[in-house]
Amino acid sequence: MYKETRKKIKEFMNDGVFPGVSFSFMTEAKSDDYTWGNAQILPTVESMDVSLLFDVASLTKVICTTTVVLQLMETNRIDIDMSFKKYYPAFEDEKITIRHLLTHTSDIQSYIKNRDTLTKEELRKAYSQVKSGENLGKQVAYTDTGTILLGFMLEELLGKDVIEIFKERVLQPLDMSDSLFLPADPFQTVPTEIHPLRGLIRGQTHDPKAFILAEHAGNAGLFTNLKDIKKFVTMYLNEGMYKTNRVLEKMTIQSLLLDQTPNRKGHRSLGWDLKSDLAGNPLLFHTGYTGTFLLIDPVNKEGFVFLSNRVHPIDKRAEYIEKRDQLIAIYLNEKITNIDESLSF
Repeated sequence: MYKETRKKIKEFMNDGVFPGVSFSFMTEAKSDDYTWGNAQILPTVESMDVSLLFDVASLTKVICTTTVVLQLMETNRIDIDMSFKKYYPAFEDEKITIRHLLTHTSDIQSYIKNRDTLTKEELRKAYSQVKSGENLGKQVAYTDTGTILLGFMLEELLGKDVIEIFKERVLQPLDMSDSLFLPADPFQTVPTEIHPLRGLIRGQTHDPKAFILAEHAGNAGLFTNLKDIKKFVTMYLNEGMYKTNRVLEKMTIQSLLLDQTPNRKGHRSLGWDLKSDLAGNPLLFHTGYTGTFLLIDPVNKEGFVFLSNRVHPIDKRAEYIEKRDQLIAIYLNEKITNIDESLSF
């Protein structure tokens, strides 16, 4: 399955785009899983192991934060078109809605002076004071600020640290038993960047904001592996069900395939980026800064899970993004070929 995509992944790894990778091509009935390369190359070489946990960075947004917000939407605990301030009173801008935050259309002016030197309490206060700009609701501009604020909202509504909420409402129902936040043992994780100030980052969240916010971060901080993340994708392929547990409603999954931006022209859903395959089928897509992405086709019940350590030992973001986009194009080309062949039988 996906011979050319696998060939390209191997080529990129051998060329040093990322030291190691763990990935899966999924259908409703089966998956083809691969784990190649090295988890670490500096200061010593360590082979990649399928059990190691990746810092999946912004995949935390869709796996955890978005899932819980959607659950609250399903039970009418929140109305995503109401002012965000209604649910998180500490926030000062009354114009921003939950929909704006989920679809990255809030036009938040999120610059925070000396951000990475603040305490978690100071950073929380600073985020409560950010303002929307003149393109509120009109323009998509990806930002971590939205899910950071949504994490604060979940804590306000549910009365627990956000990582505890994620464990109870996402990880446990999906039996993601390897997955965790704030690892106690760094050696069960895949290292990320060798940072000029932090040194080799291993067992700590790579994202500087989530690193400070720790148990209160809604934008990043999940450590997981291929085995566990496949369970999340399986839930999407099964219309919100994982085994006997309903995590999301079928109608919710279907609604995610539509443009959910306020003007319906932003090509983003609630939490997810929207792509399409070569046949025009809608796909749910999200990336993680550390070298991860999910591409899910709920219509044809297929998924592509990609976990790499591309920021190790140094961050070459522009080079990686170019290669990642090439890889996705090859995958989508093979995907339509697979669909055409299945329909011919």
